[in-house]
Amino acid sequence: MASLLGRKACIPATCVQKSLTPPAPLRLGLACSALQRHQVQTAIASRVARQQEENGRAAAIVPRQRTVCQAAAVPADGESDKGKDMSGMMVLGLMFVAWYGTNIFFNIYNKQLFKVFPFPLTTTNIQFFIGSCLSMVFWVTGIVKLPKIDMALVKSIYPLAIINVLGNVLTNVSLGHVAVSFTHTVKAMEPFFSVIFSAIFLGDVPPVPVLLTLVPIVGGVVIASLTEATFNWTGFLSAIFSNMTFQSRNVLSKKLMIKKGAVDNMNLFQIITIMSFLMLLPVSTMVEGGAALLTPESLANLGLNEAAREQMFMRLLSAGICFHSYQQLSYMILSRVAPVTHSIGNCVKRVVVIVASLIAFQNPISMQNAIGTGIALFGVFLYSQAKRKYKGKGDVKPEAA
Repeated sequence: MASLLGRKACIPATCVQKSLTPPAPLRLGLACSALQRHQVQTAIASRVARQQEENGRAAAIVPRQRTVCQAAAVPADGESDKGKDMSGMMVLGLMFVAWYGTNIFFNIYNKQLFKVFPFPLTTTNIQFFIGSCLSMVFWVTGIVKLPKIDMALVKSIYPLAIINVLGNVLTNVSLGHVAVSFTHTVKAMEPFFSVIFSAIFLGDVPPVPVLLTLVPIVGGVVIASLTEATFNWTGFLSAIFSNMTFQSRNVLSKKLMIKKGAVDNMNLFQIITIMSFLMLLPVSTMVEGGAALLTPESLANLGLNEAAREQMFMRLLSAGICFHSYQQLSYMILSRVAPVTHSIGNCVKRVVVIVASLIAFQNPISMQNAIGTGIALFGVFLYSQAKRKYKGKGDVKPEAA
């Protein structure tokens, strides 16, 4: 009985131990599962390590790639400057073409206009009115910055506006009486009057070589005038006095800019245009009738039918736009190039206008007239070259009285 009890007492411990110990196949399966888990964890850890290593390498490569890309994207200074120079030259070339073109069409339209509408005061004032409207547009749109305008500035510009009115009216009078080519041949004497007025108003006396270049200018105009088919004293003297007024305006403008420094050339021109319109309006109205000339009855009295009137108004508008545009372009070019370059460009422009007018109107021209015109224009070229060569050399300023 005791042995039975002892055997019975040990049964639970042995049985429990045996019951807790898994069978052999199960133990083998659990060992395999643990090994697999270890292998999977090892593989994952190895993959993470490789990924981190690759990320590190990529992080080191990207900055170098960015640096290379940025270096490739930024051009060298020489290439950038070259591109800017090329684009600047193209813009300047287009401005010269526009300057010449608008001047050619202004002269042609004006000449055609005066054949059917012989009123230079009214025509000039309409051109001032169109120019005033364009000036307002430039200021409102911000193309040209609006300057500070006060009474002191207006009073100082007032003499320039008077001269501007006289110069443009006289030019239109000349265009109405003689050929366009002859008007511009006479106006080639601008350097002659420029020297005179610079000496009078600014005290600048150029050296002798510059003065000698005036001889072919004056001589060429004289030779051309002797054989000009359309010559008359009204047209000739109008062109001469137009030269005088414009050159005195240019000299006084220079003196104003030096003394005041209040406005640049672009704004000065626009203010002068508006003041010129207001000044000439009452004069043109009293002398020629002003806007009353544009009524259908007045135009019918000139022999213009409806189609001719429409053509006249179109030429009047086109001439006004070209009138303001070529002067505006002249100031824009002057702000980009040296004065001597601008002077040479102006000389070439005069040649182009003369040739274009001869082609457009088929005016007769003799060999002597052509030679005289060529000598005068060549003298203008020599003058501009001499001014550049002797700039600041040998200038003599007279002593104060």
